Amino acid sequence: MSWRPQYRSSKFRNVYGKVANREHCFDGIPITKNVHDNHFCAVNARFLAIVTESAGGGSFLVIPLEQTGRIEPNYPKVCGHQGNVLDIKWNPFIDNIIASCSEDTSVRIWEIPEGGLKRNMTEALLELHGHSRRVGLVEWHPTTNNILFSAGYDYKVLIWNLDVGEPVKMIDCHSDVILCMSFNTDGSLLATTCKDKKLRVIEPRSGHVLQEASCKNHRVNRVVFLGNMKRLLTTGVSRWNTRQIALWDQEDLSMPLIEEEIDGLSGLLFPFYDADTHMLYLAGKGDGNIRYYEISTEKPYLSYLMEFRSPAPQKGLGVMPKHGLDVSACEVFRFYKLVTLKGLIEPISMIVPRRSDSYQEDIYPMTPGTEPALTPDEWLGGINRDPVLMSLKEGYKKSSKMVFKAPIKEKKSVVVNGIDLLENVPPRTENELLRMFFRQQDEIRRLKEELAQKDIRIRQLQLELKNLRNSPKNC
Repeated sequence: MSWRPQYRSSKFRNVYGKVANREHCFDGIPITKNVHDNHFCAVNARFLAIVTESAGGGSFLVIPLEQTGRIEPNYPKVCGHQGNVLDIKWNPFIDNIIASCSEDTSVRIWEIPEGGLKRNMTEALLELHGHSRRVGLVEWHPTTNNILFSAGYDYKVLIWNLDVGEPVKMIDCHSDVILCMSFNTDGSLLATTCKDKKLRVIEPRSGHVLQEASCKNHRVNRVVFLGNMKRLLTTGVSRWNTRQIALWDQEDLSMPLIEEEIDGLSGLLFPFYDADTHMLYLAGKGDGNIRYYEISTEKPYLSYLMEFRSPAPQKGLGVMPKHGLDVSACEVFRFYKLVTLKGLIEPISMIVPRRSDSYQEDIYPMTPGTEPALTPDEWLGGINRDPVLMSLKEGYKKSSKMVFKAPIKEKKSVVVNGIDLLENVPPRTENELLRMFFRQQDEIRRLKEELAQKDIRIRQLQLELKNLRNSPKNC
């Protein structure tokens, strides 16, 4: 019997990828050559941020979206970190606030001036110290303002309340490096993948692991919550080293609902999910393909739609938030592709072909907007609330009126769960260990000298006191 493909009716079956013209790309950017498995790119409705190659510390560019074309080599940078920048994320509620994390163990919050940078920025709005190893991931809470999550190579996830500038919770359930973090729609659950080959669903405020999967056949790398479907999707590698995706029920991680092999390439698969259209995009690091699928709650769950192909390999991809899309062109998703070899950032628009120029209600439902649903104190107090929705027809050009206010920090210790995270921070490299050893030896030598001199002074004072008592005047 001959094999026949199964076709199903879908409004997204003919979605196609459209690459921007060269004049609408960003050219001449020294994209970082760091091999860390992150996107090194973040985008919102106003700015594009890219981690760049730099000597003597870490830096990233922030470019206004309208400033396309060739970027000058001396373009101003954000360059306050002492180590390579590993991840950057824009605040979902305040357009000009961006978080960065680095190999220097710090997380920093930066405020980008209106119109972009005019000179190099070295002073952060807020410096957050609490990790004892380099910090590989940062994620903003999806519904709460000023709550930031960071994951470090010390195997810990810290939850920062930026209203006070301190970590308020520590999740310490991982036994190896955390590879990925993803929130469900209201931010009440956190899914993580870890180098120990386990997938976890965690209640972030308590740190309790609600579900855990030991992925022996499917070694997980990345995870994403599929909106309100109570499903998780992971990308990873099968036992035969082929790239693979798996779909899970978030309330039962004993076995995946489905596993599907993609191809035999070696690059990491990055998953992106659009909850409005129920479309899943899979982009491979090191290749130029972006596959897209439609997700449903009934079998077969995953329906292949089409594939965007490009000969230029991608190092990472930034994703434009929904309120920054061009609804007049029926654009439902937009990537910003990092092409390292060319120093190029290339916008790729995913478009639903429609003949009508009018607003398409069916492909643009109400979507999470730029207003937070909760304050940090409300969320930390146990309240969960769905995102505040907005219509792209009326308000997609409205900018948020929120302003970030950095707290005044006087406290020097960082205590979480009764542990001071800044006390006795271990060295990260052998050179640091040697420097710390020699510093301690010098300190011990200095203290011994001080102690010896104090002993001599005490004996002198004792003799003087004895002489005073024995003198004839006191008889």
